[in-house]
Amino acid sequence: MSKPFVAILMGSDSDLPVMEASFEILKKFAVPFEVKVLSAHRTPEATHGYVKDADQRGCAAFICAAGMAAHLAGAVSANTLKPVIGVPINSSLDGLDALLSTVQMPGGIPVATVAIGKAGAKNAAYLAAQIIGVSDSELHRKLIEERQANAQAILDKDAALQEKLSKG
Repeated sequence: MSKPFVAILMGSDSDLPVMEASFEILKKFAVPFEVKVLSAHRTPEATHGYVKDADQRGCAAFICAAGMAAHLAGAVSANTLKPVIGVPINSSLDGLDALLSTVQMPGGIPVATVAIGKAGAKNAAYLAAQIIGVSDSELHRKLIEERQANAQAILDKDAALQEKLSKG
């Protein structure tokens, strides 16, 4: 049985610079992923076909990035019961149009929506890794270790600040 993977869909290739942040996180945790440019509006049949195929091939979660009307995550969620994470892209109106389009889903068609832009792309990958980590104890352990390391880094920075302030 192959390892579960994350399917990353972008509404446009212009979303790539933002979504590369997702790639980095998934690579860091050795989570396999695929990337496709598909549109809810311009390629609805291809989008539907890819979602169904990915479901059958072991996709564990979908990450969907789109700007403006941002219907990609909703279109994907309508065609799968796997978790769908929406990343609003700032392509107009400071990304608020994409945020609202992604987050305002009708009941029964959920989309977990993260922050606009690169922070959202990173968090989408972390969330996808956490979803897979529910049934992958090694991945779960790696996520715990990273959280602990991040917490320690903040504590170290605070200690350095306190030392600097006490000398000043």
